[in-house]
Amino acid sequence: MRQWKRLQDAAGDEDKLLFSIVDLHAITMPQDAEILRYRRREMLAALIAIGLDPEKSTLFYQSSVMQHSELMWILSCTASMGYLSRMTQYKSKLLAENKQDNLENAIASRLKLGLFSYPVLQAADILVHRATHVPVGDDQRQHLEFARECVTNFNYTYNQELFVPPETITSSSPRIMSLRDPYQKMSKSSRNEKSRILITSSPQEITQRIMSTVTDNLNEVTYEPEERPAVANLLELVAQCSPEPTTAADVADSLMGATLGDLKVMCARAVTTELSGISELYSYVIDRWGGKYIDDIEAEGAEVARRNAEETMRLVRDAVGLASLR
Repeated sequence: MRQWKRLQDAAGDEDKLLFSIVDLHAITMPQDAEILRYRRREMLAALIAIGLDPEKSTLFYQSSVMQHSELMWILSCTASMGYLSRMTQYKSKLLAENKQDNLENAIASRLKLGLFSYPVLQAADILVHRATHVPVGDDQRQHLEFARECVTNFNYTYNQELFVPPETITSSSPRIMSLRDPYQKMSKSSRNEKSRILITSSPQEITQRIMSTVTDNLNEVTYEPEERPAVANLLELVAQCSPEPTTAADVADSLMGATLGDLKVMCARAVTTELSGISELYSYVIDRWGGKYIDDIEAEGAEVARRNAEETMRLVRDAVGLASLR
C-alpha cells in the first residue's frame, strides 16, 4: 500500500491510476453477503486512510464493473489449462486443511472452478483497463506472468495487437510472515487473528501481537533467515518501518547483545509509528456522512472504471465478432 501511494504521488496528469476492491475474487470461498458488503467498504476506507486520494485515483468495487467478468470469459476461451494447473496459489489453499497432504484427494473433494480459474479473472482485471504497470506483492509475480500469457494467446488467436503485456512492479521488501508461524506469509484469511497485524489496529493491539510473536529458544538477535525465520521476520519489519533506509542485517548488527524482548519492543515501536494516524482516519472516513461518503466515492469511481473498461471491450468484441452494446 505504501508503494501504491508513492505511485499516486509521482503520477503525472496523463497517468491513470485504478484501484479495485476485488469482491468477485472474494467469493471463491463462500461469504456471508452482509459481511462481504461491509468488508469491501472497510477495504475502500482503508485505501483512503493510507493516502489514496479519490481526486487522483479511481477507487471502485470489481463487481460494479461488469466488463471484468465479460473479458474473463473471453480470455478463458484462449487460456491454457496446463498453465492454470501449474499455478501455486490454488494448490496451497487446497492443502491448507488437508492433513494427509494428498493433492489429488483435495482436488477431487474441494476444488471449485472459480478457485481454479480465478487467475483468468485477475488477468481480466488488468487487461480490461489496458494497464501498463501493476504494483503487486512478490507472491503475485506468477499471476502477472499468466496475464502476459493471456495477452499472447488472445493477440495470436485473433491476429490483433490489442493488448500490451503489463509490467510487474514489486516492492524491494520481502513478504511479511505470520507472527505465529514464520513459514507462512501473514494473511487476513488465517484463522488465527494473532498471526497478523491490521493497518487499522490500535497501537495497543499492534504492540500486544508483536510482543506475543512466536520466535525461538535463543535469546539473542541475529539475522539468519533460514535458521531463524521468526527473528528475521521481526528484523525485516523494523527495517521496512525505519525512517531511514536500512536492512534487516544492519538492524541486527545494531542490536548486538540485545535480547529478543528488546527486538520485539523495537519492532512494536517501529510498526506503530509507521501506521500512526491510519486507524483514526479510517474510522473517520468509514463513518463520514453516515457512510454515504464511501458510497459516493465508489459510485464515482465505478462510473469512471466502467467507461474506461468499455473502451477496451468495444475493441475486444469487434475483434472476436461479438455483439456490441448500443
